[in-house]
Amino acid sequence: MIVFAYRWAVFLLAGFYVIWMLVLDADYSAPGGPFRFLTIWALLLSFLCASRMMAIVEGRSENDWPALVAVTAVLNFMVVFLYWRLYLANPDSVTGSAGPPEPWIQYYIHALGPALQWGDMLFIHRNVRQFRIALAALLGIVVAYVLWAELVVQPLNDVPKGSVTSGLPYPFLNSLEPAGRAIFYAQTALSAVVVLLVVFALSRLLRRRAIEAL
Repeated sequence: MIVFAYRWAVFLLAGFYVIWMLVLDADYSAPGGPFRFLTIWALLLSFLCASRMMAIVEGRSENDWPALVAVTAVLNFMVVFLYWRLYLANPDSVTGSAGPPEPWIQYYIHALGPALQWGDMLFIHRNVRQFRIALAALLGIVVAYVLWAELVVQPLNDVPKGSVTSGLPYPFLNSLEPAGRAIFYAQTALSAVVVLLVVFALSRLLRRRAIEAL
């Protein structure tokens, strides 16, 4: 019953924020709209993952979606880590002149939402598998987002402006030379792989302890 209620809460919250961010309060005036931001990609993945966890608990799915759970956890972690690291150093580097979103949005998409998904992965699901599939999917998402930002979003947008270029989704990227951005992207991808390894190690450890406790 607790698992059922928890997963319903996670699913409903994710669904509400998807509708709010993409429909009710979405700004599509700039090419790419809200899809310019990696946070939105992570939010959509969280909603998909939450829907699959609901399908499991309701007996509608025989697949426990181990790779999806792992990739969602890693992407959520990277969004939270990168956002707060940059925001605490210089808020304008990620929010620009518009400033941060309202607290009830900012703290859900950059804290509570990812934490709820990690809670499910570590303490309910506890069965992350299919490392190669998860790794391929994770790197595919990272590469897809970089190509989307560099080849589609940047050429079609004039803001935010930086000292080097303009149009990239996050202000700090526009003050990096192409080589600097390439290094940042490579470091981010490598960090994501390391986090994925940690996710698999934690999941295996907690699952082993749960089995031993039976």
